[in-house]
Amino acid sequence: MSELFTPYQLGPVTLRNRFIRSAAFENMCRDNSPTQMLEDYHVSVARGGVGMTTVAYCAVDRSGVSFDGQLYVHDEILPGLKRLTDAVHAEGAKVSIQLGHCGNMTHYKTCHCMPLSASNGINLYSPTIHRRMTVKEIRRMAHKFGEAVDFCRIAGFDCVEIHAGHAYLISQFLAPRTNRRRDEYGGTLENRMRFMNEVLDEVMTSARDDMAVVVKTNMWDDCRGGVTRDEGILIAQEIARHKVHGIVLSGGTVSASPMTILGGAMPIRTLAHYMPGNMWWLKAALRMGFGNMLIPTVPFKELYFMDEAKRFQEAIQDVPLIYVGGVQSGDNCQRIMDEGFPLFQLAHVLIKDPDFVRHVQENPHYNAGCTRSNYCVGRMYSREMKCHECVMRDGELIPASIQNEIKRLELK
Repeated sequence: MSELFTPYQLGPVTLRNRFIRSAAFENMCRDNSPTQMLEDYHVSVARGGVGMTTVAYCAVDRSGVSFDGQLYVHDEILPGLKRLTDAVHAEGAKVSIQLGHCGNMTHYKTCHCMPLSASNGINLYSPTIHRRMTVKEIRRMAHKFGEAVDFCRIAGFDCVEIHAGHAYLISQFLAPRTNRRRDEYGGTLENRMRFMNEVLDEVMTSARDDMAVVVKTNMWDDCRGGVTRDEGILIAQEIARHKVHGIVLSGGTVSASPMTILGGAMPIRTLAHYMPGNMWWLKAALRMGFGNMLIPTVPFKELYFMDEAKRFQEAIQDVPLIYVGGVQSGDNCQRIMDEGFPLFQLAHVLIKDPDFVRHVQENPHYNAGCTRSNYCVGRMYSREMKCHECVMRDGELIPASIQNEIKRLELK
């Protein structure tokens, strides 16, 4: 049997294989509550063979929500989440949930308050003003992460993934570009890591000995004033000090370098078409041709984070490192194993083909044929994240201009 399909002990949780569905935002919730669509998708991925599937982005507090299609921790959603976790377990897979807080990446109409961050400022993508958190609020927010772990245990989750990257709240404290504080939470890297450390102290205390904990962190932010590669290693080493069960190695920021996270080009016409009306100014800018300036293309290559991730292997040996980024085929999966990563996450191929893992088990060289047009990402601001091939197969109309854009990006 290939090592890909051997069990792995992730802290207190035994995974049946090495495949993890990453926490790619599904936008399948309604009014911040789980739906049958969300359950059906994760069940399909579990039935397709993953060792664990991850429900994307659940805010630990209402103030941390970016979209109505996201979850946040409140008692009313417990029954729906319990149905989801029971259904995934029935298919033989484990189930994780990503916990985070978007910080300034929201709008008061969505989060029902003035958005919070490490420092005062303006989020031009909303656009909205955000304010600096007080020390009391910072400590209370760290405690909310711990409370969220207890909530997830009740909901039936086996694992939590703490989101400390991509320019969300924890990352906003880590990066000088968003953290201009002069107190104990700003300035030196040690101070900028203080909020993250307080969060992880609370999380590990609440996780006890029955919940697995992984942390998604940036290897580097890939933007001016962001976390550098050297700082990224120091941050990961600090995360490892908390004895978490795994570290997911990512990179890039949603506000400054989103295609570093995703790889390839953003389908600008698709993004403008599906973008909600309350983001009218950004929608207009995209249609006027400023899309490539706002969202620069990063040439796609398979396993695009591999070189950076291998640098972290040299610096961190006491916590399993989880690879993510550009997994397209069974051959890619085997290379990840050969490079010494015990686990890996994947999303694009599971959006196109929830049975990807089963196909790889049947054919080690199977390729999902994902063309990385990123249509699935372009539509996720107002519709569920879905591959264009699945959309057309289900009979949903895609405008001709968007179909042409997809074909053009596929050729690249």
